[in-house]
Amino acid sequence: MEKILLIIEDEPGVQNQMKWCFDEHTTVLTAQDATTAIEVLRRHEPQVVTLDLGLPPDPGGSSAGFALLGELLSLRPDLQIIVITGQEDDQLAVKAIGLGAQDFYQKPIDPDTLAFVVGRAFRIARLEMENRKWRSRAAPGLCGIVGDSPAMVNLCRTIEKIAPTDLTVLVLGETGTGKELVARSLHTLGGRAHKPFCAINCAAIPENLLESELFGYEKGAFTGASRQKKGKIEMAQGGTLFLDEVGDMPLALQAKMLRFLQERVIERVGGYDTIAVDVRVVCATHRNLQEMIDRESFREDLFYRVGELSLEVPPLREREGDLMLLAYTFLEHFAEQQGKKIKRFSPEAVAAMEAYSWRGNVRELESKVKRAIILADSNVITARDLGLAPDRGGQPLNLREVREKAEREAILKALNGCKGNVTQAAKVLGVTRPTLYNLLSRYEIQVDNPLGASE
Repeated sequence: MEKILLIIEDEPGVQNQMKWCFDEHTTVLTAQDATTAIEVLRRHEPQVVTLDLGLPPDPGGSSAGFALLGELLSLRPDLQIIVITGQEDDQLAVKAIGLGAQDFYQKPIDPDTLAFVVGRAFRIARLEMENRKWRSRAAPGLCGIVGDSPAMVNLCRTIEKIAPTDLTVLVLGETGTGKELVARSLHTLGGRAHKPFCAINCAAIPENLLESELFGYEKGAFTGASRQKKGKIEMAQGGTLFLDEVGDMPLALQAKMLRFLQERVIERVGGYDTIAVDVRVVCATHRNLQEMIDRESFREDLFYRVGELSLEVPPLREREGDLMLLAYTFLEHFAEQQGKKIKRFSPEAVAAMEAYSWRGNVRELESKVKRAIILADSNVITARDLGLAPDRGGQPLNLREVREKAEREAILKALNGCKGNVTQAAKVLGVTRPTLYNLLSRYEIQVDNPLGASE
């Protein structure tokens, strides 16, 4: 992807200063007012824009800049806009992000910091582009499986190969990885797609009811059986039976399931007639069945029957590059569902998601994005919206915070070493005493002995 940056700045000197912040791999375009900016946007389609709020006819304020921000996003909702201002007003940053800006940067210009912020915006632009590209080429038969990592590409290719067969498939993977989506894809891409897909969670049904849910029952088979009822196996006739969490199936029921898989016949609870059933069986579990076999809690002969072919669904942490692809897919889906015009995640939200462990895998990510869509107060999802708000005592998420945190820690360390003597601490830090006083005020650091005992 060619990197094209548009700098919207009315001061030629600042324009030139900013242009020197970027390497030869970035095409840098400039505009000094709203009219020129719109022309450049239409002609060159930059992915990232830096927007100075102080534009004519309001160079000392922000009204012109905010008006242009709205116009740019109305033309290109996917545009990554970094708002830049020389005004020290935190509310400007809040308003800019709320209106759809991707980031906020305060003058004076620091080349390294600006290059970092713009580089991050290009990475987010690339992620969004890849997401749109993937969605445009996603195979409709893969039932919502989203992923571009090598592990997921290999999994999808395997699904496409074995779907037309009648192999009994065992889908393995941690909770929340999307095992049922794999089962539905095997059904949809196979020759049984026009027949029923019946799913049952073996862990969610009490042990004394699971047999009748699977095999059905005859009238009078037990108290409350006032009529005949077909079970899930019989209801799946001609189609696919999905046994989720098969590792939680009671040992006593496993023998009956083994007979069904071997002979493809069943008997309803309380009945004597055998019923021939033509179904494809797909099983799934998050448990280690081999360990269960060693503990004699899962039958070895049943294991070989349900696992004629095994598929491993990787956890989210092992799907390199898929996290943000999935996040933007869920963002688009739930934003449309909730009727909200939310298009992106803030940089802090992206960093928080990338740092999070995702023990609940894709299901947890889906839940958090849905929650964020509902709770968001602006059209940008923040880390706090996701329930992943970073601990302010933890690792900062941008260079300005890194610098401020390091300065504050150095000042506190110097003051402690000098027992609160500001003059000595200034010498240790290599700054003048007035500079240190300014820093103390900036970071709200109280000093018990500001002048020192000798002063």
